[in-house]
Amino acid sequence: MPDGQPRTPAHEWPAGTRIHLFCFPHAGAGSGTYRPWSTALAPDIDVHPVRLPGRDGRYAEPPGTSVTALARGCADELLDLLDHAADDRPYALFGHSLGAITAYETARVLLHRGRPPAMLVVSGSEPPHRLTTPARPCHGLPDDAFLAEVIRLGGTPPDIREEKELLRLMLPALRADFTAAETYRHRRGGLPLPIPIAVYAGSDDMTLVQRSLDDWSQLTRAPAVRQRRFPGGHFYLDAGRPLVLQALRHDLLRAAPPRHTPPRTPAAQLSRRPR
Repeated sequence: MPDGQPRTPAHEWPAGTRIHLFCFPHAGAGSGTYRPWSTALAPDIDVHPVRLPGRDGRYAEPPGTSVTALARGCADELLDLLDHAADDRPYALFGHSLGAITAYETARVLLHRGRPPAMLVVSGSEPPHRLTTPARPCHGLPDDAFLAEVIRLGGTPPDIREEKELLRLMLPALRADFTAAETYRHRRGGLPLPIPIAVYAGSDDMTLVQRSLDDWSQLTRAPAVRQRRFPGGHFYLDAGRPLVLQALRHDLLRAAPPRHTPPRTPAAQLSRRPR
């Protein structure tokens, strides 16, 4: 930047951070899904819930209806944050369901721009190249029929029907998310990700089959893909939070550098110091 122009101040990461984690929400959800993770994973892991257009204080912006466009926007914001950071600690991406696909596409954009994450953790989703176009897309249905179909598909908890005000606020973003999911097509070609992928899923999630989960390994050239199953269905993250965060901490810290400790001064040198 030329001299004389204002500079963006460096972003100060929390002390003790070893790796940063950017978390992408599932369809219809917002950043609040991941706020409890911040305290639980600190100080080693610095959690950044991703705020998407149309929610989380960004209501003036239309919600995104394209996974690839959302991924480009998320990559822009993430790179801006990293470029103005006070250090170069590594970062990882986590996403659940539609968030897993958005996180994957964001990782592809970041790889293309020369700043790939250290790890990708995908949850509750088949790999993008195994997703099929739904026989009966629901994103264009009237509100009542749309919501009934979303609940039937397991796209949102059934008790959302009772939260009328919340439903009014989230319905546009939920419909946009389903539009993005139902119109998404995986773009073949390009380099596989050069990073490890961890695949999480609920043990009772009937929307997934093991064979499809295995195929995440086709999207990376890293040696192995770690798979973990947790008790519960598609929305296992809340009920199984302690187990999930324990596993997440273990997986992420394997991708992080060891904590820096200052070298110890030999005892012989200490004894020669003037008193």
